[in-house]
Amino acid sequence: MQEAGVDITGQKSQKVEEVETLPFDFVITVCGHADENCPVFTCATTVVHFGFDDPPKLAQNAKTEEEALIHYRRVRDEICTFVETLPEVLW
Repeated sequence: MQEAGVDITGQKSQKVEEVETLPFDFVITVCGHADENCPVFTCATTVVHFGFDDPPKLAQNAKTEEEALIHYRRVRDEICTFVETLPEVLW
């Protein structure tokens, strides 16, 4: 993400239990199997799912770090393009 100009060093994962009752307008899932495996949120919300490939799974047989990074970069860029279209998708 740093090479794309995005600083995520202060970010951390949260358990769903920590946020599941917050009043979200939308929950957007991007992992390939999230629509089947993500928990149900107890608050009223609109869930939008768009599945992307799993970079660690794609990279597991890479012979070099650079080869592995190709998968991460591609999926990162696909998610970026998706996020840029979100206003159209959501409204």
